[in-house]
Amino acid sequence: MSSGKHWLVVGGGNMASALIGGACRAGVLEPSGVIIAELDVGKHAGWRSMGCVVVGGAGEGYAALRSAEGERDGGVVLLAVKPQGLASVGAALSPVLMGSGRLVVSILAGVRSATVKAAMGGTVRVARVMPNLGASVGEGAAAWWSEQPDPHARAVVASVSPVVIDLEETLFDAFTAVGGSGPAYLFALAEAMIGGGVRAGLSPEDADRVVRQTLRGAALMLWASGEAPGALRSAVTSKGGTTAAALTVLEAAAWGEAMSRAVVAARDRGRELGA
Repeated sequence: MSSGKHWLVVGGGNMASALIGGACRAGVLEPSGVIIAELDVGKHAGWRSMGCVVVGGAGEGYAALRSAEGERDGGVVLLAVKPQGLASVGAALSPVLMGSGRLVVSILAGVRSATVKAAMGGTVRVARVMPNLGASVGEGAAAWWSEQPDPHARAVVASVSPVVIDLEETLFDAFTAVGGSGPAYLFALAEAMIGGGVRAGLSPEDADRVVRQTLRGAALMLWASGEAPGALRSAVTSKGGTTAAALTVLEAAAWGEAMSRAVVAARDRGRELGA
């Protein structure tokens, strides 16, 4: 159920669409209470079709937010621009946010809360969220950190992310390496499985359909069963059978160790980008 709070969303790209669109469909936000500040006019029609208010720049968006709020403060600012856009957004918003104590939620990858706070004038409350690609279909996982608890803002994130974990900011790079980059790992596995299916004799079309459904079914089993992945793997691996033959090849290639090193490499790169 909507709280009646207004949101100013600065940046109307894909992740903002997934997060805010999902929250509106779930009834957590009212579309008419959402103001989108997006410079790309090509994105305006989609937001207007949802019932949101659409303006150009961040400063214009904040003016619209204050007008919509009237005497009642408490609206939320969501920063959904690319990290390199933070300085220009800060230049527009910091003068009007100074002393407000308003909640600013950032989904800027690799940008620490202290950097966001300083860019917004130093007196706002900051929450940092790292959603992942699954949010676009309402099945995301997200990391959450905030200076102060804010159940409403967290509920917006949870409306498209069934899993929201509380993390210290020092662990956001680790989350990104698993949850943020994780969909790409699965897509790479799907590519390899399709290629293997074709090599084994299937048509590309049949291999593609079988792999998509196989991964979907396995993911649903992993989620619904609550069993450890290793236990599920063992349950479908008969000694001397076809699955055992396949896993022997993977183990010989040390694919598990390679995946572990890949996750750590992604974490380390995140630290470099955020330094």
